[in-house]
Amino acid sequence: MSFPRDISSEHIMDSLADGVFTVDQDWHITFFNRAASAITGVSRGEAIGRKCWEVFRSSICDGNCALKAALEAGENRSNRSLFFVKADGTKVPISISAAPLRDRRGRIVGGVETFRDLSALRQMQKKLDGLYRVEDILSKSPAFQRVLGILPQIAASGSSVLILGESGTGKELVARAIHNLSGRSGKPFVAVNCGALPENLLESELFGHKAGAFTDAKKDKPGRFQAADGGTLFLDEIGDMPLPLQVKILRALQERVIEPLGAVAGVPVNVRIIAATNRELEDMVATQRFRSDLYYRLNVVRLALPPLRERPEDIPLLAQHFVERQNALTGKDIQGLAPEVLQLLMRHDFPGNVRELENIIEYAFILCSGDFIRPEHLPESLAPREDAQRQPPLCGSLEEIKHRAAADALARNNGRVMAACRELGVSKDTLRRILNKG
Repeated sequence: MSFPRDISSEHIMDSLADGVFTVDQDWHITFFNRAASAITGVSRGEAIGRKCWEVFRSSICDGNCALKAALEAGENRSNRSLFFVKADGTKVPISISAAPLRDRRGRIVGGVETFRDLSALRQMQKKLDGLYRVEDILSKSPAFQRVLGILPQIAASGSSVLILGESGTGKELVARAIHNLSGRSGKPFVAVNCGALPENLLESELFGHKAGAFTDAKKDKPGRFQAADGGTLFLDEIGDMPLPLQVKILRALQERVIEPLGAVAGVPVNVRIIAATNRELEDMVATQRFRSDLYYRLNVVRLALPPLRERPEDIPLLAQHFVERQNALTGKDIQGLAPEVLQLLMRHDFPGNVRELENIIEYAFILCSGDFIRPEHLPESLAPREDAQRQPPLCGSLEEIKHRAAADALARNNGRVMAACRELGVSKDTLRRILNKG
């Protein structure tokens, strides 16, 4: 294939949507196409003749440069994600490919790099962030996988679902997955935190109100039940719902009718209810703090999500997932966790569960600018304890040393057997045997 003689290679390069630049063997930029100028905000005249790192200030310019790797290996390097910093401080996520430039005799005389602006893609990913599928829920835990395995059948049933689990275990994630797997997936998924609002505001939020129902009610406002009509209403922290509102929820479930504040007639709604709580609802029913009729109406399908401390095999998987997520959101190119960081996380009890792990990784990204997250990038609460570095020398028989180590681990973890097992890297049966021999 040949091009007309009046079309130069420069015209062709300027017609591309991707940025393209070339460097000589001293890293001076020798060509800079129109898209490169548009993406970087640097004109061709400003770029030509300057060192490439002076123009790009990329997240890998201080090491691990793709163009340098391509020149050293004498072959292409493609599809690496990173970011560069504009003059105004804005970070721009890009995907790059690099290759050596050779003369007619095959000698390397420089390099060429192409890059694509991923900003629009990143924005789309953020907008889609609220959409979850079963395959988005990451777990190697047999207990959690049993839950995931029955979600399609639960979704198809249309029954009310009660999800139990500590805060941060992923209850809303599972609720969204049930919705997306159901026949209601084309309709809204609406979430309400029942513990976040006082009773009078929560009632208006759930059921809506008519104009004049109270002082500030200037016009009709539909509630969350109506917003979720045809779809799914997720009632998070249902155990915090006041008793008077529980009666209205029960009626909505039984009769599929709600009464907005100030209304003289009920409004029909077609909503599937998924409720969740970190409380012991059975104990609350026994002490009359939760209505038994509503409890049994919600408890048609019951899912119990295990806390993260009971599925430590998920910690490396989830941590890497959050690293990749933060890379996409921040434009950084962090590879993962240093071994000592993973060891600290595996020993941590995670009272905040998966949400706490996500927050830890997000915090580390603020401080980390290298390839791997290291202990100094972690929150202070996870820093290695000084007393661990001042332990007295070990003495006694091997069985005595094992017993002391097991007893100390149990004490450090406030008697929590599974936490002590994770710290020592042993099973519950092994820990029990060690303690019994002491």
